[in-house]
Amino acid sequence: LRQLAGGMAAMRSLWNSLPDAMRSQLDDLLGAAFDDPGLRRAMDELAETLGELMPHHGLDHELSGDEPMSLAEALGLMDEMNQLAELEDLVASARDQDDVGNIDPEQVGRLAGNAAKQSLEEIQRLTELLEEAGLIRKDGPRYELTPHGIRKIGQRSLEEIFSTLKRDAFGSHRAQSRGRGGDPTDEVKAYEFGDQFLLDLPGTVRSAVMRGGPGTPVRLRPSDFSVYRTELTTQSATAILVDVSRSMLFRGCFLAAKKVTLALDALIRNTFPKDDLYIIGFSSLAQVLQPADLPRLTWNEYRYGTNMQHAFSTARSLLARSRGKNRQIILITDGEPTTHGGLREAAANFMYPPSARTFQETLREVARCTREQITINTFMLARGHFLIDFVNEMSKVNSGRAFYVEPEHLGEYILVDYVSNKRRRVA
Repeated sequence: LRQLAGGMAAMRSLWNSLPDAMRSQLDDLLGAAFDDPGLRRAMDELAETLGELMPHHGLDHELSGDEPMSLAEALGLMDEMNQLAELEDLVASARDQDDVGNIDPEQVGRLAGNAAKQSLEEIQRLTELLEEAGLIRKDGPRYELTPHGIRKIGQRSLEEIFSTLKRDAFGSHRAQSRGRGGDPTDEVKAYEFGDQFLLDLPGTVRSAVMRGGPGTPVRLRPSDFSVYRTELTTQSATAILVDVSRSMLFRGCFLAAKKVTLALDALIRNTFPKDDLYIIGFSSLAQVLQPADLPRLTWNEYRYGTNMQHAFSTARSLLARSRGKNRQIILITDGEPTTHGGLREAAANFMYPPSARTFQETLREVARCTREQITINTFMLARGHFLIDFVNEMSKVNSGRAFYVEPEHLGEYILVDYVSNKRRRVA
């Protein structure tokens, strides 16, 4: 059926490409050949049935040009163009379903060359390797990332960000205080009353030997004892708000925001499992995202607006579940709020330059976050004066900090800041 439909489409394209005079002559010849009304009616019915069973969308190609060719050459060209159209449909289907397994490498090589064939074979082999490694799996007609695959991407993002940091990047952010409890560190100190007895045995014995000289038995005094310092680890609840409006793509900011979100998710799950992390993407409206959504996170190209008010409101509701923990919002954006309200109001409220009403409604939501002791830290990926004005106003309401960050350094700022504020020196 496909071959018949393709042949008919080729003849139809050739017919439409002929000059009027030649088309008239050919019509007379065909009329003489199919003089039998019954035969002509049967052929028309066959054409109609084939059109219903095998729609020829994409198979019609009108020819033009001055170079003459024979009927056989024209039909051959039509056939090749039909094969290219079918291949294009297969590639589009593979893109939609994230599955290149249905594309024939031989057909690609014949129509697009050996380089394209080799690229396809490499992609198909890579798909097999990822499936064998347990990083992806088939879910109906398409592939999806497994939980292991999602963790792997996040861990890789984390490694890429931390690989650029200096060894002492965390030290300057710790606050000194004394007390009991906490996690042991690699640093040691002389034992004092009240310290956890996390004994540094080699250091303790060495101190006694240096004081009393070689020989046995080694006699210990209270002044010889040394213990490991401890750090108090706070529990945190964080809502990371990622701007997914179109401007994030156009300004080259979106990939950096996506990478740091994946990395922060991996950091918290692997290093601070008692912490809570909520992820919210926002453009004209805010939407709560799950870890499985992160690798597929993309910008919103169909809706206008940056609705921080809805994003803050959504984050505040989520953070209400984590009372008793240090709660913060990390806002990643390249622009000022340009709309406010929920599902019914956001589209109608969009305005650029932003309206005073949008600023006011967004700042009211910031004030609600402040009353609930939620800190808002803002990472600006652009320096527009509307954004700077808004952040300056927000800093008067909330005690959070604001940073201007180049996209390529966003991960370093956010992750170092997160880890540094997780810990303070205890003993």
